[in-house]
Amino acid sequence: MDTRVERTRSSLQQALLELARENSLDDITIGDIAIRAGVNRSSFYQHYSDKETLLADALDAAELEAGARVPTFNGALPVHAPADFVAYLAHFETNAELYRIVLGERGSSVASARLRARFASAASAGVLESRSTAFEGVPLDVVGAGIAGSVLAVIETWLSREPRPSVETAAEWVWRVLVGPGQLD
Repeated sequence: MDTRVERTRSSLQQALLELARENSLDDITIGDIAIRAGVNRSSFYQHYSDKETLLADALDAAELEAGARVPTFNGALPVHAPADFVAYLAHFETNAELYRIVLGERGSSVASARLRARFASAASAGVLESRSTAFEGVPLDVVGAGIAGSVLAVIETWLSREPRPSVETAAEWVWRVLVGPGQLD
């Protein structure tokens, strides 16, 4: 991809994330995004058809960057959430209000579907790599979907709590869901 295109898309994505930390997503206009990104409205429409697609791309990029250091494991999983996993969940806390909206009842179907698909893919790969027999007879895509749904539900519930528990607590909750209750004995 052309570096100018990448730069403009990145500017638009960052502008939306910044604005979403300051305002309700519903109150943010295309014009607001363009001004914050330092481009004109026509540039916005050259790269995105709507705000929801931009939101999905912005969250994709931010979430993938945050998860880049999450390790893969060979053999037994650690009992507690690794530090890189805690750091990954900190991304969700930093963008808590946005994720509460995206994952909530009136959320972004595009952004949440992409997030769910990434989680399901990672879960399926993890199950394959672990060589676990715990899911024998269950199609791998069903296992991945189940794990992804559970993890997203834990994250959504954590983000909606008042007061919100620490990211370390949430990481332990998510880790327990990932590892399974039988693994910690």
